[in-house]
Amino acid sequence: MSSHTVMGRLKPFYRKPLQPACIFNLRSARFLTAAALVAFVSSVAAAADMPMNNMPMKASVVPATPAYQWTGCYVGLNGGGGAAGSSFHTTVDPGTYLGAADAAEVGNDGSGSHNNSNFLGGGQAGCNWQTGTVVAGLEGDFDYFRSNSSFFNDTNALPVLGFPFVIGQQLTTNYLATVRPRIGMAADRNFAYITGGVAFTKASYTESYVDGNAPPATGIATGSKFLTGWTAGAGWEYALSDHWLIRLEYLLAAFPTTSALGTITNPGGGTNTLHGSGDLVMQVARAAVNFKF
Repeated sequence: MSSHTVMGRLKPFYRKPLQPACIFNLRSARFLTAAALVAFVSSVAAAADMPMNNMPMKASVVPATPAYQWTGCYVGLNGGGGAAGSSFHTTVDPGTYLGAADAAEVGNDGSGSHNNSNFLGGGQAGCNWQTGTVVAGLEGDFDYFRSNSSFFNDTNALPVLGFPFVIGQQLTTNYLATVRPRIGMAADRNFAYITGGVAFTKASYTESYVDGNAPPATGIATGSKFLTGWTAGAGWEYALSDHWLIRLEYLLAAFPTTSALGTITNPGGGTNTLHGSGDLVMQVARAAVNFKF
């Protein structure tokens, strides 16, 4: 058949054979495309199988809780126990009834000491100021505290007159009040402190004498006095919440001597001047609850 076109017939179509370089390029492109597809699918599968705990996590930031602030004023109630102790002294001047030896014996036997304890309770109010971890404050309190220290000699006899005699002394109080600065260290809601200041009370003192004479000689000396002394102690306080505080506290208070003057009188005639005195020391352990404004 002729390669030229014959009138009325189609010219035969001949495909030009592919050259070797073209065949290589096509096969290489297909191979690279398949390899890239396999690599992509593998990486997606590996990412899907990766454990969640190996995934990087963004660190969460928890805001720090601010430390408790003790600055502010408060009022509250307290209760606990107290002990009171007194040292008593007696002096009898020689006179027209008791001679020197008998008067000295009454004085010696009429000197001694005694302690007693009782419950106490009351209230307190104050204010604190905090700078850093240092807390300073001022507090006043008033507690009902009935103390009754008493001393009586053993039954002895007057060395000259020979009569038995009894001499006794008693010192009572009804309250304890203090005004005290406080200073200490705060650790968030804990506050440990020391304290010291002025203490107040009222003491009633009585001394009595009676002997076995017939009729008996008697004597009495009484006195009542408002006392101002000193106090010192320590305590620990804890903030249950922003407003409610609890506390444990110890105080020691000491007061000056209360004295009295009286007369021993013998109905048959004769007198002696009687001197008596007693000091006062208190110890208090109490718990308290306060409301902070």
